[in-house]
Amino acid sequence: MLKDYFVLALKNLKKRGIRSWLTMLGVFIGIAAVVSLISLGQGLSTAINSQFSSLGTDKLIVQNTQTGFGPPGSTGISKLTSHDVDVIKRVNGIEQVIPRLLRPVKIEFNKALQFGYLGDLPNDKKQVELIYETLGVKTQEGKLLQAGEREKVILGNMYTDENLFGKAIKVGDQIKIQGKDFEVAGILKKASSFQVNFVIIMNTDDMKDLLNIKDEYDMIVIQVKDEKQIEQVASDIEKAMRKDRNEKVGEEDFSVQTPTSALGAATTILNVVNIILVGIAAISLLIGGIGIANTMYTSVLERTKEIGVMKAIGAKNSDILRVFIIESGLLGLVGGIIGVILGLSLAFGVSFAANSYFGENLLQINFNPVLIFGSIIFSFVIGLAAGVLPAIQASKLNAVEAIRK
Repeated sequence: MLKDYFVLALKNLKKRGIRSWLTMLGVFIGIAAVVSLISLGQGLSTAINSQFSSLGTDKLIVQNTQTGFGPPGSTGISKLTSHDVDVIKRVNGIEQVIPRLLRPVKIEFNKALQFGYLGDLPNDKKQVELIYETLGVKTQEGKLLQAGEREKVILGNMYTDENLFGKAIKVGDQIKIQGKDFEVAGILKKASSFQVNFVIIMNTDDMKDLLNIKDEYDMIVIQVKDEKQIEQVASDIEKAMRKDRNEKVGEEDFSVQTPTSALGAATTILNVVNIILVGIAAISLLIGGIGIANTMYTSVLERTKEIGVMKAIGAKNSDILRVFIIESGLLGLVGGIIGVILGLSLAFGVSFAANSYFGENLLQINFNPVLIFGSIIFSFVIGLAAGVLPAIQASKLNAVEAIRK
């Protein structure tokens, strides 16, 4: 008997043709949005975790709370100095302390002008190795700068874009930075980080001379001896700097960033974005449910005489109810299946495009059976719920009056 209900419901949906597809539009758009967004969100979360893992879990970063990328000297309540470096070095559990400079600069090449940002490279060989390891950089052309190498720079991959200067910069070219000539020693491979792709790296002494920087730094990178003690070391650094600056808890003009806190902040932002996007997708599903209800109400009106005939030949109210609920459920089910296919296709398409752009397998989409089957079941339930009232209305029609209409 149940098989007959399904056969009859399928025939009715097929008879309505294009209207059935338009009814499912809202459902499969909503499901497609949910599946693609959650899949991409999970892939992005995995990518973020892997990026933080590649940077290492044994490194801390100390910055002024007001540090930014404005003009040199325009940000920061009090600059980090060599005195702060000495304070940090006295904290137990620290392997290396590397003060860093990051400043916006004017770049000229091929009679064109652009702005980028400059990062320094220490004169100590071990520190240089740690900086390269932390950034995870490799050269596409040329070579990486070595400790103490002067009047040369390495450029992020975006500087090879012909649109920036009218032609691509190559290894061996001379570029002007703040009006002074520097030779391009290497071009970095394209990275997943915007900052790395647009960075220019030069020797610390060159950078200080170029920008007239005295005793100040924009951040301090710290490598701890035991990564298991990183939170304790971070706390000890905060206490030491707070005491040295005579500051109270909560009033610090500096911050100590651990991999855990950085990852937590990124994950929080990602979760908020996911919630907003899934909320938008849920609205689409609601619209899809309303569309199914509207179609089923219309179907009741159009098939009044048919319902009357069915009742006249022995169909019960429960039979009519089941047929209409199965029809609405099928609309939701088919819409959900199509939505899942579209959503996965979109997610894998975005993943492929992102990985092709960055040249590495960065954004991976994992097939999540719970998400897939959950989405299909949810869309089926939406269809059933949307069809209940129209089905009740159809089942309560009087047979004689229905045949007369």
